[in-house]
Amino acid sequence: MASDQRDILEVLQDELEFIEKGGYGRSVRTPWQSKSTLQDSLTCINYVDPDRTHPCSECHLLQFVSPQHRTEEVPCHFIPLNSEGETIDELELLDNQAKLEREVRAWLQARIKEMEKERAKRTTA
Repeated sequence: MASDQRDILEVLQDELEFIEKGGYGRSVRTPWQSKSTLQDSLTCINYVDPDRTHPCSECHLLQFVSPQHRTEEVPCHFIPLNSEGETIDELELLDNQAKLEREVRAWLQARIKEMEKERAKRTTA
């Protein structure tokens, strides 16, 4: 069960904004280091925490991970992003950053739209 106190809708909106502003581009200071999608943004409950003091089971994103992948080292990398079921883990192996970001962006937009629609229904009910 997630114990992250942040609003999941805001977390997803912030991640979308981060991607749209080029957040996963190579750093000028460390261009040899690639960034890990979701882990290297404020979306991650362990962002800039090398000791990873929060278990992934506390993260909101776990609700999007199928049960068989919830014990992976980085479970959010196993969220099915599209109708083919491609995951961040699979797309990172392809070494195609543009496709990875496109699929994550589309997934975020779809989840955000669903959540906004659901919340709008609750406020009008």
